[in-house]
Order: sequence, then structure tokens, then C-alpha cells
Amino acid sequence: MPRSPRAGRGHVSPSSRPRERAAGPRSDGALRLYGHHAVVAALANRNRPVRRLLTTGDATDALTRAAEARGLTVDRVQRQELDALLPPGAVHQGIVLEAAPLPAHGLEDLTATAAPDDAAVVVVLDQVSDPHNVGAILRSAAAFGALGVITQDRHAPAETGALAKAASGALERVPLIRVPNLSRALKDLRDFGFWSVGLDADAPVTLGGAALSGPLALVLGAEGAGLRRLTREHCDHLARLPMMPGAVESLNVSNACAVALYELRRESLEAFSSTERPTGSG
Repeated sequence: MPRSPRAGRGHVSPSSRPRERAAGPRSDGALRLYGHHAVVAALANRNRPVRRLLTTGDATDALTRAAEARGLTVDRVQRQELDALLPPGAVHQGIVLEAAPLPAHGLEDLTATAAPDDAAVVVVLDQVSDPHNVGAILRSAAAFGALGVITQDRHAPAETGALAKAASGALERVPLIRVPNLSRALKDLRDFGFWSVGLDADAPVTLGGAALSGPLALVLGAEGAGLRRLTREHCDHLARLPMMPGAVESLNVSNACAVALYELRRESLEAFSSTERPTGSG
């Protein structure tokens, strides 16, 4: 695809989801991951330090094998004991893993194994603070083959059980990279060969119509506020997602990310899908 001309500036489409507060670390300092997919993925990730696995009933074979492979036994506890360990309303499915945070990733990790190809995409989040949104974005990043998700050190959710649950295992598979300065990170990404495109409801071109190519950084703004001025000014392009007139004002940031990632990765995904599809006999 040819590269599009540099787009004009504008305001990013805000999220329609109300801002939610992330559950902070407990006083005992333990990071508790919960839910089947999040826990199994954490046990399978050798980079994840694990300490103790608790369950309310008979563990599944997959969970038991994953725990044994990490040298853990399954501790049987009452459901109310798990409820007391987690934020109110946490859907733990009777499974809690006490663990430690993942080792920190840096921007250089995006190109540590090989130079990014023309279909490579990373996601950059400008003060997206809802852990459910960040978790859902990580899940989409894993589904559509993004290399990583980049957030700021500040104004972004910590690594919590709620974020990991929303990511449904993707937190263990997609690097979540925290940087002190997003504008500086966009400059560094450009040095790595990534052009940046910010989603903007007022952009003159659609994401598909922009015909962008090369390794790309997809930049999405915060819930309600959108991209900050300085972030917009450091984007190489701005583009919008086309929507039916009058249907809705905007998409939730995680929904917008999923749609945009599919658009940017569509050719690669369809090529991969065609190679995986079984051929019929003539």
C-alpha cells in the first residue's frame, strides 16, 4: 500500500464507556490474578513469577498440569476465602493465582528478534485509564497480531487482576510497555521505522482510505478526553473510522481499537487464514 500524505489535526473520538476506577494493590502487596484464562496463561508464561494457586473445587486437567509444570500444588479453599482476597464483584470462577508483576518491557523489545515488516502494528494509548479497556485492547492486540501495547507510566492502570481478567490471557502474550513520555516514545518509534496514525473523528480521511503502509503505531486517546494536543502533533497521520451518520457519536476506545487493528492487519490476516484453511480433495 502507498503511504498517505500527512493528515491534518483534530480531536480524537472519545470513549462512550464511563471511566472506572482500577482496584489498587492490597495491603499485603500480593498481585492476585483470577479467572480461568488469565490464570492458565500466567502459569504457561515462564516470565511470570508465581507463588500460590488457590481454587474452590476440583481443578481442570489443564490447570493442574500448568500448576505442576511450575512446581505449584493446588490449595483448596472456600469460595468466601477467595471473595475476601479480591475486589468486590470480581468474577474469579473459583481460581486465584498469587503472583508477582511481569518484568518490565522497553520499546527496544519490539525489534529485539527481527526488524518489523510492513504489516507490523503497535498500539499506543494516550492516558487510557480504564483497566477493562486496556485489558480488552490487549486481547484485540493478541487476536490481530499487534507487536505490543504502549502506555504512559502515569494516567494508565497498573497491572492488576481486573486488567488481566479483561485481557483473558493476552497480558501474558502481548508486551505491555510503559514509557514516561508518550511524545518521546512516538519519536523513538519513528527511529525504529514506525509511522504513527492517531484515530480522530474529524480527520479528513478514513483509516482504510488513507492507504497507510509500513510498520505503524496506532494511537488512541483517553476515555472522554481524546488525544492530547501534544500527542496529536507528534502523530504522522490522523484518520477516522467511518460510521453510519447519526447512529452513535463515537465508539468505546477498545471497540475502536479492535476495528482499527483489523483494518490495518486485514491483508496479513487473510493471507494467514488462507494458508491455514484445509484444502479439499478434487
